[in-house]
Amino acid sequence: MTEIDAKIDALVPAWLTLPDIAEKLGVEVTRVRQLVKEGQLVAVRRGENRALHVPAAFIDGDKVVKGLAGTLTLLRDDGFTVEEMLEWLFTPDPTLPGTPAQALSENRGTEVKRRAQALAV
Repeated sequence: MTEIDAKIDALVPAWLTLPDIAEKLGVEVTRVRQLVKEGQLVAVRRGENRALHVPAAFIDGDKVVKGLAGTLTLLRDDGFTVEEMLEWLFTPDPTLPGTPAQALSENRGTEVKRRAQALAV
């Protein structure tokens, strides 16, 4: 888990704590921690208490956004740090349009993954 810098914190519009995510997903907090450990979610330390937070855009109702885990894997395989992943996912891309995170939440994951794969070239 990483301490988040102000630049990334400003890019991400909303954050959820691990207990908030557990409640939304209907699972125990330990399961959310496992999702982070497995790389299906990314979490950073932020705020006064340095509590772990996940971008709210990664949760869609009662599930993790479709395509997120695969995209995170591609970015990790490309050598991205957690901060770089968040910056890439939340920086507007006029060719999408919007951010990769928005495209994932709108079920346009194939195009996001294509762009993530192209980063490795």
